[in-house]
Amino acid sequence: MRVLTPALRSYPWGSKTLLANLRGSAASAVKEAELWYGAHPQAPSTLVDTPLDEVIASDPQGQLGADVAKIFTNELPFLLKLLAADEPLSLQAHPTKAQAQAGFQAETAAGIAMTAADRNYRDPNHKPETIIALTEFSALVGFRPLARTRELFAELRCPALAHYLPLASADDASAESEASALRALFTTWITIPTATRRELVAAVIQACETLVERAATGDTPPAWMVEVAASLISINERYPGDVGVLGAMLLNKVTLAPGEALFLGAGQLHAYVHGLGVEIMANSDNVLRGGLTSKHVDVPELVKVLDFHPLADPYIHPTETAGLTTYPVPVEEFTISHCRPSATPTQQLTIAEPGPHVMVCTTGAITITTAANERVTLAPTEAVWIPASDGEFSVAGHGEGFLAGVPAAADRS
Repeated sequence: MRVLTPALRSYPWGSKTLLANLRGSAASAVKEAELWYGAHPQAPSTLVDTPLDEVIASDPQGQLGADVAKIFTNELPFLLKLLAADEPLSLQAHPTKAQAQAGFQAETAAGIAMTAADRNYRDPNHKPETIIALTEFSALVGFRPLARTRELFAELRCPALAHYLPLASADDASAESEASALRALFTTWITIPTATRRELVAAVIQACETLVERAATGDTPPAWMVEVAASLISINERYPGDVGVLGAMLLNKVTLAPGEALFLGAGQLHAYVHGLGVEIMANSDNVLRGGLTSKHVDVPELVKVLDFHPLADPYIHPTETAGLTTYPVPVEEFTISHCRPSATPTQQLTIAEPGPHVMVCTTGAITITTAANERVTLAPTEAVWIPASDGEFSVAGHGEGFLAGVPAAADRS
């Protein structure tokens, strides 16, 4: 077991205070967006001065365990992050593994540099992901069921939307018919001329402002619609006239309380809006963007990977045992659990699942002890790398943390 120093990623949507508050320190001089706890080659964490990917490469079976090393070709299959958003992230989706492999090979063959700003595929992997809220966390995730979107259109009372209402009509109640209608509406919006799109966005935002005003003056539009309208107004202030404002109007608006979580599989369109959370994903940095960003946007490629089927329930329903909340996800690359050792009868959690593991502290202080009696105490944002060769370990203390690992062979999908 060794202390793991994360890689800091600073992006315009990051925060000078969210991670600083977690650490109990003064505001940061830069916008801290993500802390990466993993071995992704773009920004690996370090063990003292050695990048984690190099440590794993020097002894893959000892670090990962023979089974994980074999299945995942000597690479750590997950990337754990702390994510801090003061402003909306880009409207984005991630590819399937097959799409990522094909895109990576095509861009490499075309000679696009791995660090080029216009590169979409920086690795040949998919990126299913989970976000667990540490503060109230708002997000736009997955296409809303079409009937509710039609209800929203009607309540907005926006004449400019009337032209597009026929596109928001499914032939029947099947998921395939809804997906076809959503594809038609979304692709129409992202391909209309810029001037037309800006006029439509302006009309939608004016209707949203009217809806919010109605709610404040005694009218009673549904609360979820008011939340969506307020979110669109805020997004448009940051990215005026952006096509992503229209895309965001079709998505589920969710607000997570601390401890609540979402899972997003391949092709799910989303934009995290505000808050601090623990995020875990397959070890990838492949992002296809469709707006709300100054970064590279590739709408045709995004449409190729999008899943237009409505996402009625993006929430993860965790399982609880004494001191441990586990968030089940349908992937083979990672597991994630919230550890609260003081909530157990023994004031200690024993972790016997095969490694490797990363443990990051998020509250108070926790102490990790290995079978060889190695001991490390962590404060918030601090983490340890626990290789497979360390075997069983325990977690104690009055703080809390999140434990990332790899599913046992019998539990893999």
